[in-house]
Amino acid sequence: MRRLPPVVIAITLSITLAAAAAAQGGRGNVSAEERARRQAEAERQLQEQLRQPRPIDALNSVWIEELTWMEVRDAIAAGKTTVIIPTGGMEQNGPYLATGKHNYVLQGACEGIARKLGNALCAPILKLVPEGSFDPPTDMMRYPGSISLRDETYRAVLDDMATSFKVTGFQHIVFIGDSGGNQTGMEAVAKTLNERWGKPMAHFIPQFYRYADVFAWMEKELGIKETVRDGFHDDYVITTIMMVTDPSTVRYDQRVKAGKATINGLSIEPKEKAIEIGRKLLQFRVDQTVAAIQAAIGGPAAR
Repeated sequence: MRRLPPVVIAITLSITLAAAAAAQGGRGNVSAEERARRQAEAERQLQEQLRQPRPIDALNSVWIEELTWMEVRDAIAAGKTTVIIPTGGMEQNGPYLATGKHNYVLQGACEGIARKLGNALCAPILKLVPEGSFDPPTDMMRYPGSISLRDETYRAVLDDMATSFKVTGFQHIVFIGDSGGNQTGMEAVAKTLNERWGKPMAHFIPQFYRYADVFAWMEKELGIKETVRDGFHDDYVITTIMMVTDPSTVRYDQRVKAGKATINGLSIEPKEKAIEIGRKLLQFRVDQTVAAIQAAIGGPAAR
């Protein structure tokens, strides 16, 4: 091993001792007044940064994860003070639908809801939710590809997400979920948050998950009704809504090739027709949910 020259060792030692002394002085030899001055200066610099104007045009998106912090700040200042926290899941959905079924539905749904409200942004979809126990595995945890959160973990994540949005300027936090196992936790967390905050800022919207209403509307308004049950965790409503986001998530091409492009007695061919029906069903869900959110937060003009 090559030895360092004495002069290099001496310089290195001097720098190390000087740094240590400076660090020690910064911690122990600074007066309370100096510490307060430094803290005030750091806060002044932060506030100056928070006031800096956005240097470029904002992206036209309602998804917080796609926006810069400046774009979120300016959206809140412009009145977008409602944030929607959508919860999905990872579970088995039969032989044709992707395990992220609910998450794909929420991509189109949250965007539609936020844009129709006009005063809302979408949080990142919470894709992991309670799906069953681990030991022994129950419910969806009997199937490969499923991911489950313990209920206490799920509720803690919802709590932390909502609290993050509150402290950064949002006035209303809305919970919607596309899976049955998500509902109780969202309702409980909204109740806990409102008790903690002392005012109704958190809103659980069960109307979003009322699939029975969607089927009834589809039959009445579109004249479409499932005639049989194939026995899968799948149906025509959710399949066509998923196709609006991405037909590959329902394995459209593979099913057509195999002669299996039906679900519960209804065909999903041709693709364009199924997607158009999916858009109508999605819009119905959006409209129902928007009305419920507006009722919860005080009407269309509520901010």
